[in-house]
Amino acid sequence: MAAELVAGFGFEPKAALLSHSNFGSRMNVHSAKMRRTLEILREKHPDLRVEGEMHADAALSQEIRDRLFKGAAFEGEANLLVCPDLNSANIAYNMTKMLADGLPVGPMLVGTNYPVHILTESTTVRGIVNMAAFASVEAMNRKV
Repeated sequence: MAAELVAGFGFEPKAALLSHSNFGSRMNVHSAKMRRTLEILREKHPDLRVEGEMHADAALSQEIRDRLFKGAAFEGEANLLVCPDLNSANIAYNMTKMLADGLPVGPMLVGTNYPVHILTESTTVRGIVNMAAFASVEAMNRKV
């Protein structure tokens, strides 16, 4: 579903499964969860360019990824970062929002019957307008 959202923006999805482990460097339940996720995604979506489990720096740097793992499923920067849980996703979103030189739009929920999204306490007026516009386009595309 998230890959479809990325494709809807006109980009080929390049998904990175984020973890504290790089390509099996640590063996515990947390890294195993992401490795199992990779297996499921490759089985159900064989055309999806997805790789992991990996650190965020490896997801965003071809050079780092090449040092760790040759032959990854995608080249360049990942444009879909899959976090292992809600806590890490929220931390990553808020850090990216503060460090990036751009306007965040999100978080975006996927998999719901109707367009619905979350606005946090720190969302600006411009962010509210952007999210409302996104939800409106989504509703028109779904013919809700």
